[in-house]
Amino acid sequence: MKKSTRILSLLSVVLVCLLFSKNTFGQAKANLNDVAFMHGHWQGTFNGGPIEAFWAKPAGDNLTGFMRMMKDDKVTMYEMLIFEQTDKGPIVLVKHFKPGLVGVEDKDVSDRYSFIESKKEWALFEKQDGSIRIIYEKRGADQLVIQRGKQENGKWVFADLFVFNKVK
Repeated sequence: MKKSTRILSLLSVVLVCLLFSKNTFGQAKANLNDVAFMHGHWQGTFNGGPIEAFWAKPAGDNLTGFMRMMKDDKVTMYEMLIFEQTDKGPIVLVKHFKPGLVGVEDKDVSDRYSFIESKKEWALFEKQDGSIRIIYEKRGADQLVIQRGKQENGKWVFADLFVFNKVK
């Protein structure tokens, strides 16, 4: 085999390896650093009352967060959010609790969201049953927005669900 043919063959193999080492969106395998922008203490309003969220920095195979929603100085809901690293990228596990830490979901059940894609300070996840998509987005240095999307006429339509401002 000629030297130029061997070089072209080698380059073709390298190119194929590079293409198959990327996920379907053309980016390297996602990890918890893709959602690290959420780190911090955040406040906003929801359903006529304050909402507060805190996300720790990624550590090991997880990023942990919680939210509390209140109205008239009483808690209406707590939400525990765990981003866990898997072989397929991060997943989000969500549990909801009523006042008194009474679980909404069954004991061994949590809402599960799979990673779809990310870009700078933006990440998209889809609920395991495919019914909902969630976007986590940092808008500027001091605002974090969580959007919920649903299918309408064959397209995903998103609306702001929670809008938080950074607590300083």
